[in-house]
Amino acid sequence: MKNSNTLSLIIIFILTINMPVLACTGITLCSQDGGIVVGRTVEWALSNAHLNDILVVPRNKKFRGLPQESLQCKEWTGKYGFITMTAYGQDFGPDGLNENGLYVGVYYLPNYTDYAEYSVEDAKKSLSLGGLMQWVLSSFKNVDEVMENLDDIKVVQFDSKEYGGAPMPFHMKIADDSGNSKIIEIVNNGEIKVYDPFLGVITNAPTYDWHITNLSNYLNLSTSPNQAKTLDNFKIQNFGGGSGLIGLPGDYTSPSRFVKAVALTATCRPLKTSTDAVFESFRILDNFNIPIGVHVPAEKIPENMESVTQITSSSDLKNRIYYFHTMGNRNIRKIELNKIDFATVKESLIKDNFGNNQEIIDVTPINKK
Repeated sequence: MKNSNTLSLIIIFILTINMPVLACTGITLCSQDGGIVVGRTVEWALSNAHLNDILVVPRNKKFRGLPQESLQCKEWTGKYGFITMTAYGQDFGPDGLNENGLYVGVYYLPNYTDYAEYSVEDAKKSLSLGGLMQWVLSSFKNVDEVMENLDDIKVVQFDSKEYGGAPMPFHMKIADDSGNSKIIEIVNNGEIKVYDPFLGVITNAPTYDWHITNLSNYLNLSTSPNQAKTLDNFKIQNFGGGSGLIGLPGDYTSPSRFVKAVALTATCRPLKTSTDAVFESFRILDNFNIPIGVHVPAEKIPENMESVTQITSSSDLKNRIYYFHTMGNRNIRKIELNKIDFATVKESLIKDNFGNNQEIIDVTPINKK
């Protein structure tokens, strides 16, 4: 038994130090006024990716699908303006929202994503993951338009040194203000697979169809408390509220987070307005926050924001408002896209300078003499 435990610890240690942990969780909430709100957490395994710097991109910008100037690739001129979270100073990041209310978010999918190999024959339709995000956000009004044009592109392998040298295997969630949404995965040397998201939930590996199948293991979950049972004249009672959800996974693995996100989305109370849905999305996503130190070996003292929830965003697609807060400052910030003239605005970076100075309001009662 001792040897078995030691072996298990060694395996866990090896996996922890060699595998990036990007444990992002995404949900969608609807409100009674027709609002669609897409929320997600963002975790980065390597260090502080400065995800709270938001890039404003105007209309009519010229894009290249690949950053290498020496390679031919898909090129286009954007029709629509958008904002995007950035990382490591790059002009794309984990998610973005365009002026039409079209949302794009990417989630880590290691060991399953398989981009196409670059070839000269398909060069003019080739783009990277970042190029794919930019193409979607700059070119289309809604999900249906994206689906109609997927045959025009080929997503090719490109590992970005700027992203800490990490490979970039991701799958993508897109959503629009009508409530239409799709999951896009690139597998089998560039094959594009599309899924309808279940309740708008997405996490990481395995592939999306596996997560849907895995839900069958949790059919017993219910918000109703378990009923008392009498066995051999002995009455067994539950401990109180919440007993119906016994068995709801609470660890940080992707399958567990998927099941938990489905349960919390499915049991969400009715929401009157989009603003209600925004605040509820932050409350639900609080259940997926990963603190510093959870995903590093016990012998290692975390010196940076490794594998933690660095930023949480919530996009109000109906009202074109992008909300976010960071681990260091949970005051919610917002960017109203309807107030930006994307025809004249210059490409610029919104630097979030709140840092880790969380505002604390002192409400201590003071006796007046």
